[in-house]
Amino acid sequence: MADRSGLKPRKGNYGIDAPSLLPFAGLLIAGNIALGLVTRSVGPLIGAAAILVFLGFGIYTSRRGKFLVWSNLLDGLALRGDEKILDIGCGRGAVLLMAAQRLSTGIATGVDLWKREDQSGNAIDATERNAVAEGVANRVDLRTADMMQLPFPADAFDLVVSNVAIHNVKAREGREKAIDEAVRVLRPGGRLVIADLFATGMYVDRLTSLGLADVKRRNLGWRMWWGGPWMPTHLVTATKPA
Repeated sequence: MADRSGLKPRKGNYGIDAPSLLPFAGLLIAGNIALGLVTRSVGPLIGAAAILVFLGFGIYTSRRGKFLVWSNLLDGLALRGDEKILDIGCGRGAVLLMAAQRLSTGIATGVDLWKREDQSGNAIDATERNAVAEGVANRVDLRTADMMQLPFPADAFDLVVSNVAIHNVKAREGREKAIDEAVRVLRPGGRLVIADLFATGMYVDRLTSLGLADVKRRNLGWRMWWGGPWMPTHLVTATKPA
C-alpha cells in the first residue's frame, strides 16, 4: 500500500549516499560544540546546529526524498511498459528498480563501478538482492561498466536516466564523454533524464551541441537538497531527434 505521498514502501536496502561525509560532518559538529563550550561563545554552537541541519537534509534526500522525486518523474514519463531503460551509475538501484516496476515486457539495465565512497554498501550483489526484494529481478540487467565507455551498441535504449552520478567523474572532459555516451546509446526519439548536483549547465550545452531537442534544466526542489539550499539538484531532460 502506498503512503500519503503515493510512494509504495521500498522493500530493498538502499544505503546512504556519500557516506564518507557523515564522519566528517560529525567531527565538525563535535568540534564546534567543544569550541563553543570552551570559549563560552554561541557562534560555534550555531555553526554546529547549521551543520546538523544540512546533514539532516542530506540524509532525508538519500533515504526518502529522492524516491518521492523520481517516482513522480517516472510517472510523468508515461511509460508503455515495453521500453529498454538504462540507468547510468545505478548504485543499489533506487531509480533503476522503480523504473523496472513500471515495465511489463521491457528491461531496465543498470551500470556502475560499485564504488562504496559514492554509496554505502554499493555492490552489484546488493543491487541484485534489492531487485529480488522489489520483485523485478526478471526485468533487471546489471553490468559493471564505466559510464565513459558504455558496453552497448548505438541506439540501444528508449530511455536513459541517471541520478547524481555523472558529477563523480572528476574532469570536465570525462563528464562530456559520459554525456556523449548517453546520447550514443539512446535511440532516435528516445528520452534522456539526468539529475545531478554540479555541471548541469555544461550538460545542457553539450546536449544542445549534439543536436538534441527540447533540452531543459530545472531545480528539483527541497526534497533533493543534499546539504540544504546550497546543494540543490537540477534535472536535465532532452529528446534525441527521430
